[in-house]
Amino acid sequence: QDYYSRFVEHKLRSALQEELAVTVSRFIHGLRIDIKREVSRSRPDVLEDAYCQALEAEAYLRPQRRYPGYPSQPTTTNHARTTTPGLKTEFSGPSNPTAPPTKGPIVSNNSHIECFHCHAKGHIASRCPQRTLTISASTDDHCDIEIVDPLEGVGSTMNVISKSAVTRLNLKPKPHPHPFHVAWVDKTKLPVTERCLVSLKLGTCDEDIYLDLLPMNVAHVLLGRPWLYDHRVQNCGCENTYTFQHEGKSITLRPANPAIKPTKTNITTSSPSQTGKVSGPQLALLSYGEFEKESLETGVVFALVIKEISAAPSYQQPEPLHQLLNEFSDVMPDDLPNELPPMRDIQHAIDLVPGSQLPNLPHYRMNSSERAELNTQIQGLLDKGFIRHSLSPCAVPVLLTPKKDGSWRMCVDSRAINKITDMLDELAGSKWFSKIDLRSGYHQIRIRESDEWKTAFKTPDGLYEWLVMPFGMSNAPSTFMRVMTHVLRPYIGKFLVVYFDDILIYSHSKEDHLQHLRTIFHMLRQEKLFVNLKKCSFLQDQVLFLGFIVSAAGISADPDKVHAIVNWPLPSTLTETRSFHGLASFYRRFIPSFSTIMAPITNCIKQGEFRWTHAATRAFEALKQKMTEAPVLRHPELTKVFEVACDASGVGIGGVLSQEGHPVAYFSEKLNEAKQKYSTYDKEFYAIVRALRYWQYYLLPNEFVLYSDHQALRYLHSQRNISSRHIKWTEYLQIFTFVIRHRPGVDNKVADALSREVTAGNRRDHVDFLLRDGYLFRGTQLCIPRTSLRDFLVWELHAGGLAGHFGKDKTITLVADRFYWPSLKRDVAHILAQCRTCQLAKARKQNTGLYTPLPIPHTPWKDLSMDFVLGLPKTARGHDSILVVVDRFSKMAHFLPCSKAADASSVAKLFFKEVIRLHGLPVSIVSNRDVKFVSYFWKTLWKLFGTSLKFSSAFHPQTDGQTEVVNRSLGDLLRCLVGDKQGNWDLILPVAEFAYNNSANRTTGKSPFEIVYGVMPRPPIDLAPLPIDARPSESATTFAEHI
Repeated sequence: QDYYSRFVEHKLRSALQEELAVTVSRFIHGLRIDIKREVSRSRPDVLEDAYCQALEAEAYLRPQRRYPGYPSQPTTTNHARTTTPGLKTEFSGPSNPTAPPTKGPIVSNNSHIECFHCHAKGHIASRCPQRTLTISASTDDHCDIEIVDPLEGVGSTMNVISKSAVTRLNLKPKPHPHPFHVAWVDKTKLPVTERCLVSLKLGTCDEDIYLDLLPMNVAHVLLGRPWLYDHRVQNCGCENTYTFQHEGKSITLRPANPAIKPTKTNITTSSPSQTGKVSGPQLALLSYGEFEKESLETGVVFALVIKEISAAPSYQQPEPLHQLLNEFSDVMPDDLPNELPPMRDIQHAIDLVPGSQLPNLPHYRMNSSERAELNTQIQGLLDKGFIRHSLSPCAVPVLLTPKKDGSWRMCVDSRAINKITDMLDELAGSKWFSKIDLRSGYHQIRIRESDEWKTAFKTPDGLYEWLVMPFGMSNAPSTFMRVMTHVLRPYIGKFLVVYFDDILIYSHSKEDHLQHLRTIFHMLRQEKLFVNLKKCSFLQDQVLFLGFIVSAAGISADPDKVHAIVNWPLPSTLTETRSFHGLASFYRRFIPSFSTIMAPITNCIKQGEFRWTHAATRAFEALKQKMTEAPVLRHPELTKVFEVACDASGVGIGGVLSQEGHPVAYFSEKLNEAKQKYSTYDKEFYAIVRALRYWQYYLLPNEFVLYSDHQALRYLHSQRNISSRHIKWTEYLQIFTFVIRHRPGVDNKVADALSREVTAGNRRDHVDFLLRDGYLFRGTQLCIPRTSLRDFLVWELHAGGLAGHFGKDKTITLVADRFYWPSLKRDVAHILAQCRTCQLAKARKQNTGLYTPLPIPHTPWKDLSMDFVLGLPKTARGHDSILVVVDRFSKMAHFLPCSKAADASSVAKLFFKEVIRLHGLPVSIVSNRDVKFVSYFWKTLWKLFGTSLKFSSAFHPQTDGQTEVVNRSLGDLLRCLVGDKQGNWDLILPVAEFAYNNSANRTTGKSPFEIVYGVMPRPPIDLAPLPIDARPSESATTFAEHI
């Protein structure tokens, strides 16, 4: 220690600038010879590591220098190993206290030795009884270890796992290929006859390793010299760490810190002479790995979840409000009184549909805690008289739903959909707001007499019926709204808005507001309606109501819901997409051009299956950005003049309603394909009609100003010859009183942005037209002018050489792959409708039922389907059947002519000749139960080749739908190609096979040729006739013309 202190002092004093490795080497060179030899072996990289290793070496070598005639370690003393629950390895003294002394030094006599680990006297760090060998790991990415208690056995020559760990992890041991025996220090031998393949994870390092099985209890996994050698592990003796490299990242294994115990801490006060010692427990934190280890060992984990709630600023109630609340304290009890509410003019009535069956459903299954909670609530309702025991013939189940405060609400399963109505337009000019919430509002309304038996519900302990209106009745919301409207009718629209059990009171001044509160409290007391004071807020300048922040400035979105939208992860399912769409649509009134921005996401929902697109991702991010910029919308005041600005673009229309330059509401709509074809005048006209219809409630009573950037609309009323569409729109506009003013597009920025928001996202990407060698190309498609050449190309690809008279969709794909003209699809459909061969050969397809899809393979020609097409005319070559072989991955097919009388061996030879030589042996074959496919020869043959045979269900061809579809297509192909030459169908079969494999498959979207080979084959239409100088072969010319 003195040498290290003086070394550091001289280094700082000299201000020597040198590399760290030189400094470490200089420090080691100045050590004592025997210590330097020990430290040099480990080659430390840091000065602190060299210092720690020097202290270890000094403590280790000190007994040798004092007793030079004795060995450094005892040779005959046996140490018993015990384990603690924390899996620490402790060494006790000799197991036999009467054993004779050894020649080696006794540790107890070395009282001057200090342990570097626990700083106790009498032993060194390597023999410390408190040494813990449990390992944790740290990497550059702070990864957690996911193994269970591994130990690094530096001296062990094998990798070991305990039998208890194998049993607990349900691993399957295997016989050891080379059994052997292990000898312990006490001369006992243990046989090693089994090993197990274990997956270990050390930080970011995942590996599978074979571990030998031994009955040990010191640890679960012991990684010995083989593992250390394979990973080139470096050991730091000072810190007892093991470091190795994996995929460019350094992983360090460290000993776990022991549990923190109460320690004594010296606390120095301001006075140097005053020093105190305070002892107390410190905070013990568990890492993820330690928590997982403890949970696996104990089997039971109790977690206390603490939610930190920031202290709300203290609110001092004004004295007038405090007096008012005390005066009406009976309206705000902590709980509803134990008596039935009065029979009011409006009661909840339940009318049954004549002839309908009475509902009588069993109760839901519940666990013990839910049943206890249900019994508690049932007893409370019985004590209050809200329910009673029942003998009703109809009953519905009861269920518990959680509330926001963590408690439970009991509901009956009669589901209804609640709709929120916009009632915030009446708050214009208000500056003070109060929100009143009723306590269990449904329970304050009586059930109509003689209808109680219809509300019966079942629990595991009995049958009950309601005397007050429960939560969950289908018509309960409408009844509750009728009651609230009836009670508060004189004040609704004047200073009060009510939505179910939420009552919003708004006023222009504080004095008026207090009077309004007094009026409402008096009415609630008279009607015996009780308030939940904890959910009320009084005399506020802004308040949260129906998901909106209402203030004197206007209406804004709830920050919590905006935060939820902004932090919403990218949807990965259809349900998540619908949830986001619903939450965002709630605030569409704050987002300019909401419908057009949301259009790509809306299209994903309409498809019925989840297909997220790049356009949807852009809309998703754009909508989040818009939510953070959502403005505060001004309260509409009907006494002031409204201004409406409208505009239209190629993809959408939009408008903004404002007063005195402040926005009141936004409107936008995405145009469908039909309306996108309107002229500019019609689009601008349609934008005006839709905007006025949308804001009709505000605009009808008074005159307003209409702005548009289309100059022609100013002369709307002076036109003479107008279309029927314009007549209908003009007739609708007659009910409004407005003045049209022209606003150039430069000034009409808001409406213009609303209509053009998604132009880039919805408009098709522009494709450049190129001119090459005098020919016009659209990408890779050759543009064909309006000539008879178009009909020739369509006919050649439909019925020409190597074509198969395919239908409209496949023919359009074949033509559009090479050529382009604007009316391509329409021309193809027109030409195919005149094909006489298709009309005669193709029957009208009937729905034969749903085919069962098989699992999708991963590679071509490994999983095949096989079937026979029988009943064909016998040809001159003796063929009367077709063996159809289909690759289920690429949909490529081979059509092999054969004879119905052929046996299984003949079919196998044909299959090897035409399929195996091209594609190799398959992994599986799916076929029907033809006698050839279920023969002993066929099964034995494919068992020898390792091919799995799978058979479809008997008399159920839908099982192998792939082959059935191919057979149907093959029948149409042969009828179109053979014509009246039915005796030579086997000669035309190769043409049918080429045509089928060259056509696009509806499932994959590509042809089987393109999937298997990566390129499309050249059809005859791509081959231009070349002049031939020599005399041509007549037979070759005839064959080519035939093709």
